[in-house]
Amino acid sequence: MLAFYAWLRRHPMLVDGLLALFVASFGLSLVGGHSHLRVVTAVPLGLAVIIPVTFRRKYPVGAFIAVVVAGALQVAMLPKPVGSDVSMLVMLYTLAAYRPRRTSVPGLIVCLVGAVVALMRWAPERVFHNWFTLGAVAAFLGGPVLLSWLLGDSMRWRRGFYRALEERAERAERERDAQAQVAAAAERARIARELHDVVAHNVSVMVVQADGAAFTLDRSPQRAREALTAISRTGRQALAEMRSLLGVLRTADDDPAQLAPQPGMDQLTGLLAQSRAAGLPVSFTVEGVPRPLPPGVALAAYRVVQESLTNTRKHGGPGVAAGVTLRFCEDGLLIKVTDDGRGSSAVSDGAGHGLAGMRERVEIYGGTVRSEPRPGGGYQVTVKLPAAAGTQGAA
Repeated sequence: MLAFYAWLRRHPMLVDGLLALFVASFGLSLVGGHSHLRVVTAVPLGLAVIIPVTFRRKYPVGAFIAVVVAGALQVAMLPKPVGSDVSMLVMLYTLAAYRPRRTSVPGLIVCLVGAVVALMRWAPERVFHNWFTLGAVAAFLGGPVLLSWLLGDSMRWRRGFYRALEERAERAERERDAQAQVAAAAERARIARELHDVVAHNVSVMVVQADGAAFTLDRSPQRAREALTAISRTGRQALAEMRSLLGVLRTADDDPAQLAPQPGMDQLTGLLAQSRAAGLPVSFTVEGVPRPLPPGVALAAYRVVQESLTNTRKHGGPGVAAGVTLRFCEDGLLIKVTDDGRGSSAVSDGAGHGLAGMRERVEIYGGTVRSEPRPGGGYQVTVKLPAAAGTQGAA
């Protein structure tokens, strides 16, 4: 049935043509009440008010005018009405259903005036018999006219209401798709930052350990073996972190048990130990009273320290040492990572993703990042995270 209704909507003129045939069969059956001479006039005028019904939806105003003109000729030339005049009600309904009220209301007035004129032309004795008869006849003629207009106007309003609902649904779908694209872009950026932090840190540790193993392989095989063990351990840790991160993309939302927790402040000790094992001396200082941080802020703090130590190993030069300071203030957490390396004279790889990702990560929680060479040599990264930073999302 749905397919049949869809086919009917695609062929409106065929449906209206069948309606015109029905009106014609009803109207022309009453032509026999006219004399022979009148039939010659009644049939063409009857067809003149029937044929426009076929084009009522394609040309509602033009078809209505054609029917009104033909109806006026009927009133002027025929001694009594024909049944095809019911098409006037069909055309008034169509005008009200497919055109705004500024067009349909004049059509309603024309039909009401035409009904009164036709009544005075074809039944003057009933009009002027008494007031009761006049009111009854006026209600008999004006009632169908008003009902046709009301039905058409109601259909137009309902069609506009449904159209507005469809437009609202389409707009909501477009907004949903746009939000999904924004969310996907944000998620890609987050994953890119996480991958950069994991890969850059662990690979830099592995490179330092590999260089140390190669340097001590002949003179101290035991130290070379320890370096290779550290490389193996660091590689496994990197694989575990990457597997945990990429598992977010492969695992269903209803199975979070397979995802490892993101690192936080509790894992800083292991991070510093790993850096020291890779040959980077790191001092660690905590000032103020430590307190729990929201998961997102704790992850951001961890990644800031991780990225800063990675940059120190990559650009600080030989013999560099670093220091990490966490200061718990009333209005937030201050992170300071310093080194005594090359500072502004360090050679950069030109990518610059580390500091950019760090800045984006911290700004999500309303924090600030400042990175600059130290006056006495070396480099310093200072990050301020507000204490009121909420869990707006994973950094």
